[in-house]
Amino acid sequence: MSDPSAAILDLRAIEKRYGTDKNPVPVLKGIDLRVDPGEYVAIAGPSGSGKSTLLNILGCLDRPSSGAYFLAGDDVAQMDDRSLSRIRNTRIGFIFQSFHLVPHLTVVENVEMPLFYARIPKAIRRKKAHELLDKVGLGHRVKHQPNELSGGECQRTAIARALTTEPALLLADEPTGNLDSVNSKAILALLRELHGTGRTIVMITHDPDIARNAPRRVALRDGLVESDSARAAGSGA
Repeated sequence: MSDPSAAILDLRAIEKRYGTDKNPVPVLKGIDLRVDPGEYVAIAGPSGSGKSTLLNILGCLDRPSSGAYFLAGDDVAQMDDRSLSRIRNTRIGFIFQSFHLVPHLTVVENVEMPLFYARIPKAIRRKKAHELLDKVGLGHRVKHQPNELSGGECQRTAIARALTTEPALLLADEPTGNLDSVNSKAILALLRELHGTGRTIVMITHDPDIARNAPRRVALRDGLVESDSARAAGSGA
């Protein structure tokens, strides 16, 4: 049995059912998935494959019906709501399709928001936010508000915000879904760059072309792992 403390993600026989005990509706039907530190994995599948349900479990937004889920060594499947909230705020950096920026805040204020809620002093969180905005190429836009940015700049702001707490995992949900092809390529290039610095990234997408940007690709279908390029490489296929 693998050591969960050595993995960022370790899912074992994860199942998710909705409905009643008498009439259960299975959505995830026994997912085994391990992601080690520094991996960049795309999880792809068509509508109805279970991607959204798996995303919610990975992000500690929902619990599995059965199975074990270790996140950076912690068994989060058994945690209470308060503990899950702490995990979400400290261990996971979320990148959403719709950005989820606060419209009345400036770019730098949006980026430092997780540190504000963590009660980090203003001078420290402002310095951190500026450093991250420089890293994503937005050092010149710190005083602008989201409605003054392009879609690509909004996503870069969201990525900088996701990095503020130095999370164990970057979880990207359709990160190019609201972007044109030029901005999509730029965001994918930024994710590859972050992976190159050792970041662990899991990207959820319905688009096989987007998934091909990740070195490892996991395909879901009907609530099961249909294929995993890491397994294929390990088997010599």
